[in-house]
Amino acid sequence: MSRRPPARLVLADGRTFEGEGIGAPVRATGEVVFNTSMMGYQEALSDPSYGGQILTMTYPLQGNYGCNAFDDESARIQVRGFVVRELTDHPSHWHSNGTLDAHLSQAGVPGIAGIDTRALTRHLRSHGVLMGTITRDETPAEALGRLRGEPAYG
Repeated sequence: MSRRPPARLVLADGRTFEGEGIGAPVRATGEVVFNTSMMGYQEALSDPSYGGQILTMTYPLQGNYGCNAFDDESARIQVRGFVVRELTDHPSHWHSNGTLDAHLSQAGVPGIAGIDTRALTRHLRSHGVLMGTITRDETPAEALGRLRGEPAYG
């Protein structure tokens, strides 16, 4: 795996997950949700039902077959942010025309890799719906303060 910049996902209840920044180097705020599918990350990213949300994939490896022009559910990525356990740098599929990291970057969507997505999912299941933010340039306290000033769920 290539060395990526540090990033964090901060939830509205103060829980923080440290990881590595992927995708665009910007902040994202939204309702944090999860998807338990073993495949279909490109379809999930472009699914309008995830519009405005930070999407967590529980399956640990993402990006293994890259991205292509055929698998989108809509004309663009709909999520505000993307959370994965592990992101491959070397996809392998004959339709692939780029990495998931590049796909996110080109769409201006930030993400975070290297966190325990199953622990995050358990936390969401036990604490209910939570807003969250992905950031590379703030301390957890700064991110939480900004997050608490944002409108909920939107």
